[in-house]
Amino acid sequence: MEASKKPVLYTYFRSSCTWRVRTALALKGIAYDQVPINLLKDGWQLTPQFKERNPMQQVPVLIIDGMTLSQSLAIIEYLEETRPNPRILPQDPKKRAQVRMISDHIASGIQPLQNLTVLQEMGEKKQGWAQRCISHGFKALEQILQETAGRYCVGNEVTMADLCLVPQVYNAERFKVDLAPYPTINRINKALLEIEAFQTSHPSRQPDTPPELRA
Repeated sequence: MEASKKPVLYTYFRSSCTWRVRTALALKGIAYDQVPINLLKDGWQLTPQFKERNPMQQVPVLIIDGMTLSQSLAIIEYLEETRPNPRILPQDPKKRAQVRMISDHIASGIQPLQNLTVLQEMGEKKQGWAQRCISHGFKALEQILQETAGRYCVGNEVTMADLCLVPQVYNAERFKVDLAPYPTINRINKALLEIEAFQTSHPSRQPDTPPELRA
């Protein structure tokens, strides 16, 4: 794909990893086309054609600037390095480290334990498993955020950490996790959902959102 062409995002409406990327694109005002991949029904992510784009056969995949990228945090960091306004990684090295720490806490320490592939293996036990994994991660995250948060996860500017937080809270609500023990997480999430980029990237407002789940 030529660098001049509009980026293409392979997406699934309820993929939290893809939601992070959609929000980054929205915050930075980057126009893009979507190719919906129904992870539950179509099975297109398992085809040889998609495997060429992402050998892990997962979303998101972003085709941009003549190359193909997977893994949400890598995509977001590339967008930050090539399209730095507005910033979603602080200039201060300590704050930047905190943002990456929180992002990895969610993207590596919570979300993979309750993603679709794992839950399919859990069968009827999937909701209890998801609740335990998310609650364990949120207990630690709440403690971290009490040290780093301002209005948002790190100070008063929206960062990559916030892009990870909102989809994970959405997952927690889907699996009926009791969020009362996590007032800092709740407060930040509510503040972020007031921002247009988080609203337009929300799973309830995507082209592939089923009618019954639309906003």
